[in-house]
Amino acid sequence: MARISQLLDAGPTLSFEFSAPRDEPGAERLRTTLETLARHRPGFMSVTYGAGGATRGPTRDWVRTIRDHVGVEAMPHLTCVAHTRDEVAAIIRDYQSDGIANILALRGDPPLPPSSLPPGGGELPPASAGAGSGEGGSPAFDTAAELARFIRKRTDWDIAVAAHPEGHPMAASVEADLAHQSKKLAQANFAITQFFYRAEYYEQFVSQLDARGVQTPVIAGIMPPTNVAGIERMSALNGTEFPAEIRDRLEQASSQQERREIGVEVAVALGRELLELGAPGLHIYTMNFARAASEVATALGWPPSPLPEGEG
Repeated sequence: MARISQLLDAGPTLSFEFSAPRDEPGAERLRTTLETLARHRPGFMSVTYGAGGATRGPTRDWVRTIRDHVGVEAMPHLTCVAHTRDEVAAIIRDYQSDGIANILALRGDPPLPPSSLPPGGGELPPASAGAGSGEGGSPAFDTAAELARFIRKRTDWDIAVAAHPEGHPMAASVEADLAHQSKKLAQANFAITQFFYRAEYYEQFVSQLDARGVQTPVIAGIMPPTNVAGIERMSALNGTEFPAEIRDRLEQASSQQERREIGVEVAVALGRELLELGAPGLHIYTMNFARAASEVATALGWPPSPLPEGEG
């Protein structure tokens, strides 16, 4: 049972994020992906918790699979939208019985179509709270900060939260957003950012936190841009810039392989910049595919892994 904060103390970490699949073909693909990416010796892997309940059930099962069968430390995401406090407390007890040591606390988004779900979970600011309280308990939390406090009172886990270097898209103002994020990160052992494509956003964000006295380690989230439509959709949801020069290169590519090569090149260059800036770790959003994430990890110096066939 490894604490991620201790892994960060030992040097830059590599980690991967997955979502719980909805059917057996997806489950089989994820098993292959996990086996491939585990050979890079990541510090941990995380599993998302479906917005609006879409994939909530399997999250715990996949966390146990990663830890017990793949042999990598696993971190579940936990969103509190549409949950009562009693329900969240029960989930925490389940993870305690499993021996979990790390969790990513998120406010969670309202239900969205599966094709629109962003990686990383994110959370809405307090003004957008509106989830039902459900039965058998008090109303759900309004923010990830409240959820983190709730978990902290009941466990000695490492608690992570989401960070938005370019600001949350629904924030009232830049200053309000920074104040909210600073308060949230101050309660966490570490944070993981949403994906972004310019290292200066990360550098500025960490500097702003430091100016506010917040020195929580911020792991940088990276998504290799291999699909224009997908990145555009998720960038719009997250308030993330999709640089025109990257979009243009992808649109001009003549094949899926060429687009993947461009996406890997972009992610590797960004990863190197972030590590040079002192990022304590890189968290790769995989979309449950191994090839691009594996190529990025290898190029950045982590142990190589044989790649699965069939991903183009």
